[in-house]
Amino acid sequence: MRSDMIPGARFPDYELTDHTATRRKLSELQGLDPMIVVLSRGGFCPKDRRQNEGLIELYREMEVGYCRLVTISTDSLTETNEYRSGVGAHWPFLSDAGRVVQKDLDIAEYTDPLHNPMIPHVIVLEPELIIHKIYGGYWFFGRPTMEDLRQDLRAVTKKCRADWDITTPEMKRAWQEGRKELFYPYGKTYAQTIHEQD
Repeated sequence: MRSDMIPGARFPDYELTDHTATRRKLSELQGLDPMIVVLSRGGFCPKDRRQNEGLIELYREMEVGYCRLVTISTDSLTETNEYRSGVGAHWPFLSDAGRVVQKDLDIAEYTDPLHNPMIPHVIVLEPELIIHKIYGGYWFFGRPTMEDLRQDLRAVTKKCRADWDITTPEMKRAWQEGRKELFYPYGKTYAQTIHEQD
C-alpha cells in the first residue's frame, strides 16, 4: 500500500464503473456518511467470496446506521456483476478491470500473475474519504471480522455525528432552539463539524 495511505489521510476519489455499467465516484457513493471500501481480489477467490458473504448481515446494520459499503475488484464488468449476484450482495460493486486502483495504490498481488489481482484490503473511511483504518488481507485472518468493523463504525460515527448523544442538555437545548443543523440528516458537512470542534 502506498506510504501516504495512513489514518487521517484522504483516500483517492476513484471513479469506476459499477455493476450497472454506471460510472461512480467514491465520494458520490459515500455522501456524508462513513463508508467501508473492500479492495477485493475478485469473484474467482473463495476467500473474497466468503468475506463478502459475511458482510451481508453487517450491511443490513450499516443501512439502518447510515453507513455505506462498496466492493472494488479487478474483475471485468460481467465478472463484477456475477460476483455481486453470486454472493447475494446489495451494495455497489465497482470494476477496476483497468487496474487503476491497483497501480495507484501499489497493491498488485505479484504472487498471482495469472489473475493479476490487487492485494485485498479493507479501508474504513470517515466522511469526506478520510482514512480511519486500513486492514491488509493477503491472509484471510488478516482481514477484519464483522465485530472489528462494527467497532470501527461506532468510533467513526461517534466522531462525525454531532448528535451522537442527544441526551445532553446542550443537544436538547439546540433542538428546542431549532438548531437542526446539529442533527442527522439535517446536519452540517463533516468538515464544518470538525472545523468547529478545533
